[in-house]
Amino acid sequence: MPVEVVVGAQWGDEGKGKVVDYYSEGADVVARFNGGDNAGHTIVFRDREFKFHLLPSGIVRRGVWAVIGNGVAVNPEVLLRELSELEAKGISGYRLFISERAQVIMPYHLVLDGLEEAAKGGMKAGTTKRGIGPAYSDKVARFGITMGDLLEPGLLEKKLKLAVSVKGKLTAALGENARFDLKGMLESYLEMGQKLRKHIRNTSGLLVQALERKKHILMEGAQGTLLDPDHGTYPYVTSSNAVAGAASTGSGIGPRSIDWVVGVTKAYITRVGEGPFPTELRDDIGRHIREAGAEYGTTTGRPRRCGWLDLVALSHAVDVNGLDALAVTKLDVLGGLRRLNVAVAYKIDGGRTTSFPASIDRLARAEPVYRELDGWESLKPAEWTALAGRGLGALPDAAREYLDFIGGELGVPIELVSLGPAREATIDLRGELREGPAQRP
Repeated sequence: MPVEVVVGAQWGDEGKGKVVDYYSEGADVVARFNGGDNAGHTIVFRDREFKFHLLPSGIVRRGVWAVIGNGVAVNPEVLLRELSELEAKGISGYRLFISERAQVIMPYHLVLDGLEEAAKGGMKAGTTKRGIGPAYSDKVARFGITMGDLLEPGLLEKKLKLAVSVKGKLTAALGENARFDLKGMLESYLEMGQKLRKHIRNTSGLLVQALERKKHILMEGAQGTLLDPDHGTYPYVTSSNAVAGAASTGSGIGPRSIDWVVGVTKAYITRVGEGPFPTELRDDIGRHIREAGAEYGTTTGRPRRCGWLDLVALSHAVDVNGLDALAVTKLDVLGGLRRLNVAVAYKIDGGRTTSFPASIDRLARAEPVYRELDGWESLKPAEWTALAGRGLGALPDAAREYLDFIGGELGVPIELVSLGPAREATIDLRGELREGPAQRP
């Protein structure tokens, strides 16, 4: 399978890092196509834990091409720090390629991110204040600086002079007279550009070459479908497209090249930041899930809001991504709960719907219609790992029924089940499902 795409099917934090790392064992190229260092992936590789914010998960595997595509917003200071940390943990000889067209996050983007959030008041999105939104705003407003610009002193100076003039006026309008050091920024970013020079390439051309050579390419998305600015809970969304269609625009290969799309979903659902959340649990069960699942942000450390699985939202993700299969993570976290609820519809203003609303006001009024299912016993991590080694049939009956219910309601097969962070705690069903074309509803 030359090109497969892995995307988040919820509000991010679904465990894509582990899934991408697991799938990358058979990949020649792992390419990230959206987001910035507001995203966070945690993976466990050879008994070592890695927390990545910009680096593609596959970079830990020797021989794999790790590509940061043109759709990513790059903070070069963060990227250099991640590379240093990677090397400190014994990973060397990696093959990293960064698109010359990727946007660069500048110091004024971080300042503006905080000021703009404050100006929004009750409509703030709850951003990480990493400058991601302002960097993408500059991209479409044609003020952006690209990674390739860091290798062109004259061009970078010209662009920075314009940016500093405009951003100074913007910060003043937002209540802060910020002063940006043009000379300091120019020197600093040219220096970082030189440190990254060997990695900055025409990555679209590299990916096309890989396609021509029939290499296995794994496309890695950041955040999740419900945070997509076009298809998510706007305006409580991220700043780049997180759906499968963005894999093409964010990497520079044509959409016809994509063969398989996998959506990653937790066995429940979480979100960080502001915005409506129909199945949110503000009780002891929600707190239990948070602690059992270690639901704290990789990037910010913020506690995640936890809730029952929402099939209305997940069905929306199936549709807008054209999912061929699902990867279900953290099934083990639900162990020990006697009864489980799954939202199969919403009641809004007296009517029942299975359509995910575009209006955040309608979504805020949505009352979930639940199907109650049996829970299963709590097991220790080693016990879950042992069950994973014996396959799907070894799971508790109620756990299998829970998975069957999800797949049956959505009409999409489940090809991977994760029972913990360890690679061995994984049930891989891909060989059974990829013999022929996906059967979508």
